[in-house]
Amino acid sequence: MDEIVKIINDIKAGNIKSIYFLMGEEPYYIDKLTEYLEKNLLTEEEKGFNQMVLYGRDTTVDEIVSNAKRYPMMADRQVIIVKEAQDLSRNIDKIEAYVNNPQPTTVLVFAYKYGKVDKRKKWLKTIAKNHLVFESEKLKDYKVADWIKRVLQGRGYAIEPKAAIMLQEFLGNDLSRIANELSKLEIILPKGSTITPDHVETNIGISKDFNVFELRKAIGAKNHHKAFQILTYFDQNPKSSPKVMLIAQLFGYFSNLLKYHGLKDKSQGNVASALGINPYFVEEYKIAAANFPMKKVSAVISKIRDIDGMSKGVGANNLPDIEIYKEFLISVM
Repeated sequence: MDEIVKIINDIKAGNIKSIYFLMGEEPYYIDKLTEYLEKNLLTEEEKGFNQMVLYGRDTTVDEIVSNAKRYPMMADRQVIIVKEAQDLSRNIDKIEAYVNNPQPTTVLVFAYKYGKVDKRKKWLKTIAKNHLVFESEKLKDYKVADWIKRVLQGRGYAIEPKAAIMLQEFLGNDLSRIANELSKLEIILPKGSTITPDHVETNIGISKDFNVFELRKAIGAKNHHKAFQILTYFDQNPKSSPKVMLIAQLFGYFSNLLKYHGLKDKSQGNVASALGINPYFVEEYKIAAANFPMKKVSAVISKIRDIDGMSKGVGANNLPDIEIYKEFLISVM
C-alpha cells in the first residue's frame, strides 16, 4: 500500500511517467491504480480526443504502438490504457522497440493481471529503470485481517478483530471481494462506526457462531457439543462452508499445530510469524496444543486425509458428509 501511495503522490506532484507497467497475481491494486490513472491524468475536456482504453484480447502490440506514437490534440499529453494486458502475453515482447524510444507526450498504461512478465526481460528492465513497473502480489492470508483494519481506518471506520477474522475466513485473500463487502457495510453504517461480528452476520450473511473459525476453535478446545452444533449447521447450510474449503482449513490448522509443537520460542510474535497466522489466533493454538500432543496431531492429520478421500467416495459406502464429519470428530476428540 505504501508503494501505491507514493505512485499517487508522484502523479499529484506532476511526476508522471511515460510508461506504467502494472502486473501481478493480485488484481485489486492493479485495478485501483488503473482507475486512478484513467480518472486523473487528463481533464474531462481533454479525455474525448486524448484518452483511449484498449483491451488485450481485442488489440495487438502493433496497434498499441501505433496509437502511442500519435500526438495529443489540444492537450499536453494523451493517455492509452491497455486493460487485461495479460491477453497479449504471447506477443508482449514486441513492445521492446517502443520502450526504447517512447513518445514523450504519451502515457502508456499496461494492466497485466493474474501473472507477471519475467523480470529478466530487457524491455521490462528498461521500463523499471526509466519509467515505472509495479508488481501486485497476493496478500498472505494471515495479513488480510490487518489489511481490512487499515483500509477501514482510512475510510473513518474501525472493526473488531473477530469481525475482520470472519471476513478473512469466509472470503480468503480475494481483496476485491472483501472491498465490495466493506463497501456494503459503509453504506449501511455511519462513518465513525466500529464494525462488529453482528454487523458482518446481519449484512453479509457470515454466521458469527457457526463458521470454520469457530469449528477449529471448538475442536482445539475439545468442546464436543459446539463442534457438533457447527457441523450440523454446515450440513443444513452447505453454502456456508463448502466441504473442500472445510477439509483444507482443518488440514491447515492441524499442520500448523504440528509446527507449533516444534517451536522452541512460543512467544506470541514468534508463533504468529512462524505459522503465518494472525496474532489473534495464538492463544487458540496454545489451548489446542495442550489438548492435542504432537503424536495425536499426527494421527488427526492422517484422519483428515482419510475423510478427504471418503468425501470423494473412497471407501465411504456413500455415507452423507455429515456422518463422515461426525465420525471424524468422534475419532479425534
